[in-house]
Amino acid sequence: MVVNPASGDTRKMQSGAFKDKSKPKDIRSSNITAGKAVADAIRTSLGPRGMDKMIQSANGDVTITNDGATILKQMNVMHPAAKMLVELSRSQDIEAGDGTTSVVVIAGSLLEAAEKLLARGIHPSAISDAFQIAANKSVEILTKMSRRIELNDRESLVQSASTSLNSKVVSQHSSQLAPLAVDAILKVTDPAKDDNVDLKDIKVICQLGGTVDDTELVDGLVFTQRPAGANPPRKVEKAKIGLIQFCISPPKTDMDHNVIVSDYAAMDRVLKEERAYILNIVKQIKKAGCNVLLIQKSILRDAVSDLALHFLDKIKVMVIKDVEREDIEFVSKTLNCRPIASLDHFTAENLASADLVEEVSTGGTNKVVKVTGIQNQGKTVTVLVQGSNKLVLAEAERSLHDALCVIRCLVRNRALIAGGGAPETEVSLRLAQYAQTLTGVDSYCLRAYADALEVIPLTLAENAGLNSIATVTELRNRHAQGEQTAGINVRKGAVTNILEEEVVQPLLVSTSAINLATETVRSILKIDDIVNTMQ
Repeated sequence: MVVNPASGDTRKMQSGAFKDKSKPKDIRSSNITAGKAVADAIRTSLGPRGMDKMIQSANGDVTITNDGATILKQMNVMHPAAKMLVELSRSQDIEAGDGTTSVVVIAGSLLEAAEKLLARGIHPSAISDAFQIAANKSVEILTKMSRRIELNDRESLVQSASTSLNSKVVSQHSSQLAPLAVDAILKVTDPAKDDNVDLKDIKVICQLGGTVDDTELVDGLVFTQRPAGANPPRKVEKAKIGLIQFCISPPKTDMDHNVIVSDYAAMDRVLKEERAYILNIVKQIKKAGCNVLLIQKSILRDAVSDLALHFLDKIKVMVIKDVEREDIEFVSKTLNCRPIASLDHFTAENLASADLVEEVSTGGTNKVVKVTGIQNQGKTVTVLVQGSNKLVLAEAERSLHDALCVIRCLVRNRALIAGGGAPETEVSLRLAQYAQTLTGVDSYCLRAYADALEVIPLTLAENAGLNSIATVTELRNRHAQGEQTAGINVRKGAVTNILEEEVVQPLLVSTSAINLATETVRSILKIDDIVNTMQ
């Protein structure tokens, strides 16, 4: 068909190209609704009076937790935009370790604010850019209201770890777990030099039996395996420890080869050879003066045969077998020795020394092997967590991880701010004042961003059973009068100076939450279509 440019047909073709104008709007609306639904699902878990969630997996395992990252990780989320909020919670967990619920709640509130702005006809790109300005300004305000600390100020570190633990299931044990987390971090860092902590240097071992009160910090190694053998030594003083990666068992053929033995004489020769082979290894171990042997788990054959265990028992060597492959690095760093990969290298200089290796009882019938007094010990530490059942034990481990992450945040950025909804209210107030100095769309968007941040104090009050509107109004009023550290005290059910209650949190947790939440909301706003690929 030939189109006459003078006619109205070209205009029809041009307008026909954008016939489906409502589709981007619908997609955006669907994404925002999905994001808000995820935020609403875990909103009740926020704060010290937050509710716990019971998560049941397909195989019937039950988890009880109120850690945002754990809830979202195990939640079956189908919508692609909702998955972005799950990833957001995971990012916060990696970056700061705490504030995983807050970050999703803030993102949900910002999405709601964006929805109202879109309804007013403001372009998504304009909202997105304004939100970035607001996030930068928020971080600036938070930094100004923070208080610098030093790592030798142990009391402040314990307070921030306690604040993190107070919102967990094991909150009643926070007075014991918080100092434990602080001591663990300080043992593996040098406050003068380090500006980060590798949490792999802190090994958390869970043992069923006893209560969370029995949790202890061990300056050395702990193995949950019992010493192998019929009658192994239970206690070795002045231990010489060998960490080996070879097997003390007869060698095997390759997977697809067989050895066929046809007569008894050949059978005897095989057994005699096996015996001589194992005896040679055991003699070499004795010659090196080793009396504690750690054997790496082997996949292809038994790491240590019964005959080898019999010989090792006779020369009074404590054998701990099946040391996991991923634990080898931690064990060798702690003992300050290299794993021995072949018999030729099994010499006295490759062994580690420790004052005491003994099997000790931990609550009930469970026993663990402790290695203490290690010479030239690397900068590592072991935490032995105990609990009366699997649910409590798993939650205690997660809570301890969060507390360790909080102290790690303080090592990275040595600044503290008040908790209890105080920073969010202060930022909301200051942003609203800043918004009045701007003109046009930015002013509108910043005002909406400021209002959205009030979701944290509002939720804290709601979860504590307070009148949320009255509490947040009073909180806003106190901040307007210049009380920067006024926050919601859930114990007393009132607005008080939160620093007097020792409720503090690292600056990094709040700044990271605001930056990551804003980034995710901006990504969701920029999406105007969902395209399915062909499989």
